[in-house]
Amino acid sequence: MHNMALAMVQNGHNVTGSDDEIFEPAKSRLAAKGILPDAQGWFPEKIHNELDAVILGMHAREDNPELVKAKQLGLKIYSFPEYIYEQSKDKIRVVIGGSHGKTTITAMIMHVLKTLGKDFDYMVGAQLEGFDTMFRISDAPVIILEGDEYLTSTLDKRPKFHLYKPDIALLSGVAWDHINVFPTFEIYVEQFRRFIELIEPGGSLVYCEQDEELRRICPEARNDISLFPYGIPQHCINNGTTNVIIENINTDIRIFGRHNLMNLNGARLVCQNLGISAEDFLKAIATFKGAAKRLELVAKNDHSALYKDFAHSPSKLKATIEAAKEQYPERCLVACMELHTYSSLNSDFLEQYKGCMQKADKAIVFYSSHALEIKKMPPLHEKKVKESFDRDDILVFTNKEKLVEYLESFDWKGKNLLMMSSGSFDGMDLKTLSEELGID
Repeated sequence: MHNMALAMVQNGHNVTGSDDEIFEPAKSRLAAKGILPDAQGWFPEKIHNELDAVILGMHAREDNPELVKAKQLGLKIYSFPEYIYEQSKDKIRVVIGGSHGKTTITAMIMHVLKTLGKDFDYMVGAQLEGFDTMFRISDAPVIILEGDEYLTSTLDKRPKFHLYKPDIALLSGVAWDHINVFPTFEIYVEQFRRFIELIEPGGSLVYCEQDEELRRICPEARNDISLFPYGIPQHCINNGTTNVIIENINTDIRIFGRHNLMNLNGARLVCQNLGISAEDFLKAIATFKGAAKRLELVAKNDHSALYKDFAHSPSKLKATIEAAKEQYPERCLVACMELHTYSSLNSDFLEQYKGCMQKADKAIVFYSSHALEIKKMPPLHEKKVKESFDRDDILVFTNKEKLVEYLESFDWKGKNLLMMSSGSFDGMDLKTLSEELGID
């Protein structure tokens, strides 16, 4: 939301906003543009008839006093995705969906388009190198959208990506998530089937053919939709560097892992649908370093490295661990993940994590009671966590200081550390941690 506000100010709009909590970096960035609210909280007196529209964030509740006032005045109210669609109705809309890899694939496409000097708008779920904001809207002919399947707003219970109506769509995979919204796997899968139905007439669908659910539902698409299945491209690894081979063109890339290679292949087919040749795509993607928190290198030396990753669902966790192990097969991999989302902290859902950390040499799970309290969830017992991951030697920590103390007990020569979470490990500074461990 704050990125949308910044983009609208850039376009000359008069923007105001409110929130009950504003964190960094949003706080400083809003202040720099002169639109940081004077006080945090809700002020219905700021809602008046001269406003052109009110745009809701996903977490605004139905009884929010400013929303109530806006409805009383009959103001135009948009959800975040509704406003994006309204501003992009006349553009070629590229929507990247799936349970995992969305941000990385979106970032790859954006990197290639920017490197090749193409004009485009975008909305992406991470801060990317070379882009000032995570949202841009202009008179560009194309918009690249990361399509999240979570709910649109308190007033609209549709998944966000149902509102974008893509001309070019990509689905990376389907792995059950957001059980607080989609209580069964079948209901979750149905959201992706509906997404396919909403592709514009004559549109294109790029999909990962190695995903079981996508192999089942994508061929059911309407006859007017062109299908572009993809898998892992030919590649090799030499001295820690991955080389990809597509259309007989060899290219060294900076990212690694089978999951990222599939992401790259999907991004290539999207770019192909936008008129970009494989040769131009590979030249541009060779300089792509990755999206923030997606196998992002925090620190390294000659014999060890620390990576952080957004992985939190079982499929993401498994793929990230396998990628790190494949890239450095000779090093011991210490993999640590934080249970932070509603799904991951749900004792019933925990069974989905069975076996997903098997490729790690040492496996650690962390969660905090604070996260459970904020989400108003019942206590989670360490025994249940250990049983769910189905690994006898897995370690469980609920205290950040004790986790750091354990990590400091290692000799890190010949070892890599992988920290995975959609949260922050209870506010842990990973750069400071790398220095304390001597990985710098």
